[in-house]
Amino acid sequence: MSVSVPRNAALGGALAVVAALALSACGAAPDNASTTAEGKNAATATSAADLGGMDKLVEAAKKEGKLNAIALPRDWANYGALIDGFQKKYGIKVEVDNPDGSSQEEISAVTTLKGQDRAPDVLDLGQSFALSGAQQGLFASYKVVSFGDIPAAQKDAQARWYNDYGGYISIGCDAKRVKKCPATFKDLLKPQYKSQVALNGNPTKSGSAFAGVWAAALANGGSFDDLQPGIDFFAELKKNGNFTPVESTPATVEKGETPITIDWDYLNAGYAEEFKSKGLDWKVAVPADGKFSQYYSQAINKDAPHPAAARLWQEYLYSAEGQNLWLKGYARPALMPAMEKAGTLDKTAAAKLPEVSGTAAFPTEAQQGKAKEVLGAGWGKAVSG
Repeated sequence: MSVSVPRNAALGGALAVVAALALSACGAAPDNASTTAEGKNAATATSAADLGGMDKLVEAAKKEGKLNAIALPRDWANYGALIDGFQKKYGIKVEVDNPDGSSQEEISAVTTLKGQDRAPDVLDLGQSFALSGAQQGLFASYKVVSFGDIPAAQKDAQARWYNDYGGYISIGCDAKRVKKCPATFKDLLKPQYKSQVALNGNPTKSGSAFAGVWAAALANGGSFDDLQPGIDFFAELKKNGNFTPVESTPATVEKGETPITIDWDYLNAGYAEEFKSKGLDWKVAVPADGKFSQYYSQAINKDAPHPAAARLWQEYLYSAEGQNLWLKGYARPALMPAMEKAGTLDKTAAAKLPEVSGTAAFPTEAQQGKAKEVLGAGWGKAVSG
């Protein structure tokens, strides 16, 4: 299945496309779950030890020979290198469906394609979507070998999801098209930025755009308990003509359609390197008045058609090799503190991260749930017209 919409785009008609494709699916998921020679079932394994150890997990995953991923653009946090590294190391084919899909589309694919061999095995979700997916009972419980090193606040106690990589909301700016690049949310309200400020998706569907609204709330007197000032900020930005409804992508930046983009620092920093070869001068600033940090989360589909490959993928991502590949993509991996202590962190890559002062704080599960409700009720009205 290939649905060509931005990773953080609103669903629009995409769900209808997914549903239509689901009805015409060419096959059901295999009836026989992946097993080891000892007859142990990968679909119920809660750790590699349940299958007899990593060697047995690798053996079972290779037998499956395939991994279904979803919403993983190759230029997002260095996922291209991660996919290539996994395929080379294990000889398992990774197929990425709807690479530019949103977190909500990932959840929808799990439910819509349930029981089919094209259903996603693994998910990379905005944390609020990981929380809601776990509450719906969509994810398998699985502890990677390094589970104990993931900070307690960044994982589900039942191991249904755990944070993988994160960063800070930043403001990216095409310095060749914008005379003076904004460095704060307050700057974005200035009249010289007419029709230039964009998010990279619909915040009711996209984790990164949702974070952009939360950062704006923090910059305007809000808090983890009060998202409304962020919605009000974008309503004001829309009213004065500075906010553009065009959802930012590298392509829209190159065309000059979205010269100022509110996005994760690891994406904006990665674009800066990419754009340099195309003649663009992309500047990145983490706004001091709206410092918001969050991580994305990994999860395994409870009904994954390739349960062993799904678990091996997680083991790869949470190995030093996988974590350092995210770091090379300017993202801060969840195991970064533990790896720094163990001496396995890529120090050269770490030194290239955008500078940020202070220690990041994160909203609780309850705060995220409340914020999603407030956003869902108020976003459309704020930016309509």
